[in-house]
This record gives sequence, C-alpha cells and structure tokens, in this order.
Amino acid sequence: MELVIERALQATDDVVALLEALNQALDVGYSPDQKHALSVDQLFQAQIRFFVAKLDGEAVACGGIGFYDGYAELKRMYAKPSVRGKGLATAVLARLEAEAQGAGIAAVRIETGNLQHAAMRFYERAGYRQCGAFGPYAEMPPNAIATSVFYEKTVT
Repeated sequence: MELVIERALQATDDVVALLEALNQALDVGYSPDQKHALSVDQLFQAQIRFFVAKLDGEAVACGGIGFYDGYAELKRMYAKPSVRGKGLATAVLARLEAEAQGAGIAAVRIETGNLQHAAMRFYERAGYRQCGAFGPYAEMPPNAIATSVFYEKTVT
C-alpha cells in the first residue's frame, strides 16, 4: 500500500467528498451554534494549509492547519472509517505538526466536540492535553462552546 499526503490548493471533488463525509459524521447532537467547522471556501484561505492523504491513489483522509497569532489550529481532520486503525490519521497529524514546526509555531491546538470520543482519544494518545478556549472560541457565548473540548500540544 502506498500512502501519499499532498497539499490541496483548491477544493477538488476528493476534498469535497471527504468534507461531506466528515460533516455527516459530526451531525450527531450539536445545535447549529455549536458547529464550528470551516466551510470549503474558508479552508482555502492564505492562513490555512489543507492536505489530502491518498492510499493507493484513493483519497481516504484529510486535515488542515491554520496559522494564527502565536499558535496553529488543526482543522477538519478526518479519515474514512474503512482506513481507521491503519495509521493514516497519525500520518496526517504528523504532517500538520511538521507544517507548524516549519513555520516556527510551537503551540498546536484543536477544538472538537464532546461527542467525538474517538477523536478525543486519538488526540490524547498523540500528546494533546485539554486546555481552555482559545482564539475566537474564547469570545463566543457560553452555549456556543458548551459541547467543545479544547486541546493543545507543544511541538518541537
């Protein structure tokens, strides 16, 4: 099996399909104001780098990293259920963390939902620790982040 992780510079059909699958997976009990996912258009702005993982040519995972004032934030991480447990999410995460390191950013953060138990275990196994709300989340009304869980890791 050949794994290739490449930067996506635009919203291809593969990107859209992965993000639609992610949206369906996240549509599990959050109110509209508690959904903080970036749109496809927002993912392809200058401060965000977005990547697609292809296994034997098939797009099976994705993730992005946004660069903000003093930290980087993971965005739209997803792996198809058929490839989970094969190390693809770990490979995508390593690529995103390397992007942060290369940009001289040590603090990598993520917001996820409290119903995303597998995601929370994944980030905790990868060395992420819970932290308080950051960036724009810290300015949101309490209900908007009531189901959010925030994580941070220092990458060196």
